[in-house]
Amino acid sequence: MSLFVNLRHLARHPIVLKGELSVAALDLETHDAMIQARLPLHHDLEVELLGDNLLVRGSLRLTLDCECVRCLKAFQHHLELNDWTCHLALKGEDKVPVVEDCVDLTAVIREDIFLAFPAHPVCDPRCAGLAGANAGLSEHKGSGLEELKPSAWTELDKLKFRK
Repeated sequence: MSLFVNLRHLARHPIVLKGELSVAALDLETHDAMIQARLPLHHDLEVELLGDNLLVRGSLRLTLDCECVRCLKAFQHHLELNDWTCHLALKGEDKVPVVEDCVDLTAVIREDIFLAFPAHPVCDPRCAGLAGANAGLSEHKGSGLEELKPSAWTELDKLKFRK
């Protein structure tokens, strides 16, 4: 179910929209293995009519199931858009669609939620990544594993540039 606001109700006074919006209704298909939205979006919004415009203010909260890009550990990222504001035109070139005196806020919310997603989810800013992945190579002498390089940048670090 989408998040609709009826313009006739707004003609009298601002309205408050408080509740949850399912991931299916938001159509939050991330196509990203590191970020998944499975829990509903919590919203607490006030919508008011300002001439030929809608002003939507409030907060949006969504918990994302993430996988750290450094260590691959699963963790939850709490996305909070406090003091979220959206201005929607009802007339002109950039007007939002009005169907039977109702405006669907779902697409605008979805866009701002996507923009707030972490670009590279990290479980902790101090995460060292897969720290132990190359630590035990010296124990494997003769197995062929000692030939692995700890980093692709190791050879580049050896370059000497002259000025």
